[in-house]
Amino acid sequence: MGLRLLLFLFFYLLPGIIAQNTEDVTIIVRGSATIAETDDNFVCATLDWWPPEKCNYNQCPWGQASILNLNLNHPILSKAIQAFGSLRIRVGGSLEDQVDYGIGDLGQPCLPFKKMQGGLFGFSTGCLSMKRWDELNLLFQKSGAIVTFGLNALKGRKQIRKSVWGGSWNYSNARDFIEYTVSKGYRVDSWEFGNELSGHGIGASVDAEQYGKDIIALKSIVNELYKNSSSKPLILAPGGFFEQEWYAQLLQVSGPGIVNGLTHHIYNLGGGDDSRIASKILDPKYLSQIANTFRNLQLTIQRHGPWSSAWVGEAGGAYNSGSRLVSNKFLNSFWYMDQLGMASKYDTKAYCRQTLIGGNYGLLDTKTFVPNPDYYSALLWHRLMGKGVLSVDMSGSPYLRAYAHCRKQKVGVSILLINLSKSTWFSVTVRNDINVNIAEGGGIHKDGNFVHGLKKTVSWVGRKILDGSAKRQEYHLTALNGNYLSQTVLLNGSPLELTKDGNIPSLQPIFVPADSPVSVAPLSIVFVVAPNFEARVCT
Repeated sequence: MGLRLLLFLFFYLLPGIIAQNTEDVTIIVRGSATIAETDDNFVCATLDWWPPEKCNYNQCPWGQASILNLNLNHPILSKAIQAFGSLRIRVGGSLEDQVDYGIGDLGQPCLPFKKMQGGLFGFSTGCLSMKRWDELNLLFQKSGAIVTFGLNALKGRKQIRKSVWGGSWNYSNARDFIEYTVSKGYRVDSWEFGNELSGHGIGASVDAEQYGKDIIALKSIVNELYKNSSSKPLILAPGGFFEQEWYAQLLQVSGPGIVNGLTHHIYNLGGGDDSRIASKILDPKYLSQIANTFRNLQLTIQRHGPWSSAWVGEAGGAYNSGSRLVSNKFLNSFWYMDQLGMASKYDTKAYCRQTLIGGNYGLLDTKTFVPNPDYYSALLWHRLMGKGVLSVDMSGSPYLRAYAHCRKQKVGVSILLINLSKSTWFSVTVRNDINVNIAEGGGIHKDGNFVHGLKKTVSWVGRKILDGSAKRQEYHLTALNGNYLSQTVLLNGSPLELTKDGNIPSLQPIFVPADSPVSVAPLSIVFVVAPNFEARVCT
């Protein structure tokens, strides 16, 4: 490890130290209290229903990645899930509200989706057989997945005008399906009601009052069928794009204790053919715009449904299957990691990435199952960033993004640093609020996220005195050959690739003296784990 660290510092970090374009930045991690809390299994990925015929922009990137046709026995698939220990998987997507469940009296054969003119999203209804549901649960059990399942919320309704559906939900097929699931002992952590039917809807919409009444019916079914279970699944809804008035009305109609999690979707980079996606990802002002959505949803919950919590049920960055030029490349990790950091600040409990596999935005390659760069950044987040979210104050360039959490299930702090600049190195000094209050008598001026008048002091020290042997861990993610559109990511200078046996590689840090600044290269993402950093709330 000593030689590896020496080579990495010499060949990778040294150019930044001697480069003219280096900027000193100080951040203050306020470890006296948390500002939000995520779920233990914050990182989530989706499995979708789209068949091979789903095409956008003259390409059909889904292949055999549907819930109905995915090769569940592929060795990389289970290993990729197992590497998380407990990866939350959300089963759902656009065709969710056209799914029948192959149990009870359907009145028709249980068949997959097919192209159909005039059908919702251009497809017929499809059917999940119980044989396939058994196979999926075998994978979930073997890999330790935590399952969120999206139910068909259009069943029984009729289209009353363009894109607007009315009538009560026919829950009989869903009830049979949930009853079967309970009888088999399959663990579903949460049942989600519908996909993108809220507000103006995507393809179809249902008014909030009717939706709220139907969720009450779903809650009653779950309470009945799980009455002998030690724990009951959560109820999530509506799995759509946030519209404040509709979401508030849903909470008011359904009432206390019904909707455990308000799920919303994020595709803030535009369509998959947008030529500006790369520039949007590297624009700090653009990335920050979506904070309004997180903030407004948080306020809506506080005012209208404090019993509920915010979830991102689906987020792929670019919609319509993602961007074939960006979504599976290292560049996308800058958007993705910034999203995880930002969402967690606003008390988001889980963040479901579209997709685990399928489309251009899969964490795994649709054809080969080989992990894309975002898979590894997600895995590092899951292993290093704990539930407790800490406030971060920062001086300097907006191109450096910083997020801090209590360390995952251990004492200390984990920090995520994202350098959006193509040319600037950042030398980052990290201080805690205890140190700041002592050094400056509590006279720090805060202006938004910027802190003025900071004095340079020793990094990483609170009241504890660190001797020269104290170390912190650093994980530097960069692109192969400096090409941010590469599909290969480097960890501390070494490519992350599957082992010869097809296993997920070990993600090893470098160890750095705890009292030194963090050197953040241009277009790099750095996770820093500081076990000796004094944060009262993280002990």
